[in-house]
Amino acid sequence: MEFSLDIFIEQFARTFTFWWVILPSIFLGLVVGAIPGFSAANTIIILLPLTLAMDPETGLTFMIALYASSRMGAGIPAILVNIPGTAGAAATPLDGYPMARQGKAQQALAISFVSSVLGGLLTTIVALLAMPWLSQVAYYLHSVEMIVIMIFGISLIATIAARDTLKGLIAGFFGLMIGYVGADVVYEAPRGTFGFLELYDGVPLIPALVGLFAVSEAFAVIEGESILTQRGRELMQKGGWGGTIDGLRETLKRWWHVVWTSMIGLVIGVVPGAGAAIASFVAYQQSRTFSKTPELYGTGHIEGLIAPEAANNGVTSGTLIPLLVIGVPGGATAAIMAVVLQYHGVTVGPDLFMNSPELAYGPFTAMAVTYALMMLTVLPLARYMSNITVVSTVYMAPIIIAFTLVGAFVPREYTFDMYLALGFGVIGYIARKTGYHVAAILIGVILGPLLEQYFLRALRIAQGDVMVVFSSTIGNILWAMLLLSIIFPYLMEARRRKARDRDATA
Repeated sequence: MEFSLDIFIEQFARTFTFWWVILPSIFLGLVVGAIPGFSAANTIIILLPLTLAMDPETGLTFMIALYASSRMGAGIPAILVNIPGTAGAAATPLDGYPMARQGKAQQALAISFVSSVLGGLLTTIVALLAMPWLSQVAYYLHSVEMIVIMIFGISLIATIAARDTLKGLIAGFFGLMIGYVGADVVYEAPRGTFGFLELYDGVPLIPALVGLFAVSEAFAVIEGESILTQRGRELMQKGGWGGTIDGLRETLKRWWHVVWTSMIGLVIGVVPGAGAAIASFVAYQQSRTFSKTPELYGTGHIEGLIAPEAANNGVTSGTLIPLLVIGVPGGATAAIMAVVLQYHGVTVGPDLFMNSPELAYGPFTAMAVTYALMMLTVLPLARYMSNITVVSTVYMAPIIIAFTLVGAFVPREYTFDMYLALGFGVIGYIARKTGYHVAAILIGVILGPLLEQYFLRALRIAQGDVMVVFSSTIGNILWAMLLLSIIFPYLMEARRRKARDRDATA
């Protein structure tokens, strides 16, 4: 895996010749990413016969382009109608949807597209250059370290709860409680399943996601004529390309924010089993923690939209590193790629870089070229996509419910999951009406089972010794960073309050 500039240049030039595969894959990926329940993984599975019929290089390029563009596509409904296309976009509507309601949907989409492209492109290049070192990250992040990373994401509940601590914490613990439904990971004892076999594997994520966000949103918006505020309607009537240009400019002004939040996604993506949901929540929490204007998060703040979008696109290149270097897939899509490579008799690992560099480096150059082409093809669409927000809720609400129920059904093909989505929709609607944040519930549902899994694994290794969570040097450093990130906002607030008092007395 020695660095060779000639190989990279040759590989980039070669990848551009696959434009006829990349461009259709981009638009297919945007569509499947935007539909809740669909994803790059299940779309590639559906199209697996087609992929296996291609030669390995063309098939890999197709899958990579679909994977990268679906990640971006998931943010589109999250911004426009408060429906994350995948769990990786669950943090996107926290600030994206308020922007859309204010009539800034075009600007929000442009920010999402640009931060996704820049984050994905940057991390792809970093992954390409630092692959030998990044591949070692997975060896150092074990169960103990992952426990701390999970708590980083879960601490976002406290951030969301900042305006109403009691309700935020109640919502978060309610989500954690739902997340623990299902069979125990050690003894397989069922917990809270009420006899439903469909819940033995835990609460399925997609019905919970679409129910809490989409169905409850459809129930809520039907009460009004439009999702837009009065000011938002006036802004939407202006039209033009101003929002796109403004979104591009605002994102480029915050280039450093894109850089460091996308790096969070890259590092978390390298860890097998971690994913975009964890990365986006951790990036959002860190973004707010070190922001000079934390009080603006949740109201349509630009940095609150950049952080999750840059991070979840940073994950895409990270998941490929353990697959290609050590043969361990970093996620579901990477696992399917491994199947395709094995079908063609390709063995992943260090030898792949020596024997078939076009296959070893190809996925990264394909991803970089895909992101570059997305900037040219997808960004101009922000103006037209934003018009979805002016559709009357009379038409929008039933369309949202129909699409999301289909999305809830698709992953497991259980009718039960459609009823489950409706049930979560009712829970989400009640939560909205009573001032509880549905995102806090969802964080518990997503991260709770993962935290339990890593915690029990660590306990088993340590033979029940709870102090194992403080047994790792890297873990202790992460604990210190977690403590710092929790204390830091209070220190900054105290400093700002002191400055305001000093200005008032001056």
